[in-house]
Amino acid sequence: MDITALLAQAASLMLTGMVGVFVFLSILIVAVKGLSKFAAPKDAQTQPSSRATKSQASDAGKIPGEHLAAISAAISQYRNQHFQSEK
Repeated sequence: MDITALLAQAASLMLTGMVGVFVFLSILIVAVKGLSKFAAPKDAQTQPSSRATKSQASDAGKIPGEHLAAISAAISQYRNQHFQSEK
């Protein structure tokens, strides 16, 4: 076989593989989207009222004091353990 025939066969094989992968991934995307709609809970499909959304948004920004104290204590302990050895 000459080089031209080999290059044509290689291009054909490459194109066939790329088309196969594209088709497979397209089918996979459609299947995942379809299954996610099928498996979604009924509550998630309904739109929440504006009042519930506002109260959830205001509560989401607040961190309880106990959590802040625990985080601050952990940071202090880490700094004391790791940065005292450098001094």
